Amino acid sequence: MMDYLAEFLTVAVVHLLAVASPGPDFAMVLRQSLVAGRKAAVWTSVGIGLGILVHVVYIMLGLGLILSQSIQLFNLVKLIGAAYLLFIGWKSLRAAPAESNAVERSSTPDSAYPIGKALRIGFLTNALNPKATLFFLSLFSVVIDPATPFQVQLGYGLYMSLATGIWFCGLSLALTQRRVRQGFTRFGHWVERGMGVVLIGLGVRLALAGRS
Repeated sequence: MMDYLAEFLTVAVVHLLAVASPGPDFAMVLRQSLVAGRKAAVWTSVGIGLGILVHVVYIMLGLGLILSQSIQLFNLVKLIGAAYLLFIGWKSLRAAPAESNAVERSSTPDSAYPIGKALRIGFLTNALNPKATLFFLSLFSVVIDPATPFQVQLGYGLYMSLATGIWFCGLSLALTQRRVRQGFTRFGHWVERGMGVVLIGLGVRLALAGRS
């Protein structure tokens, strides 16, 4: 395994730079943290990490190359992903002000938020992002040697999935600290509407983006 240490470190650095860059995943975790609470944000982060595995698996099966070469298929995935971001953004734009007696409750994690819903939001946000397809295709084509054993490549994928989940879970914990949450409590609906605008903007950008 020492033979692949340099390759793994390169993968880790490239992945870290990518995951730390603002994008749909970051915007969704930010929205969930400030609007839905710690539990929702953490499970959304787990869902994003699981979404990474989807890209890794089909890239390793060779389907990523087909997707990148087929304009029709690429555009279909792109439009589905954009539509999902637009849907979540539209729902956020319609956020209503919280009741006055809910101010204190909203400063703590929402224990009633469905775990499955949070997982689904995170998973679909990442899995339906065709830009992630191109990133992993480039990673597995340029950085990772084709001669690297299948199990080692799979190990890279598992690492990236885990690292992504941990990164966004950490972000979720930071954003849902009591002081941060209380600062947004009384204006929570405006925060959600603002995040709605961001998500819609990302959705439109994704829909208009090319494959470059």
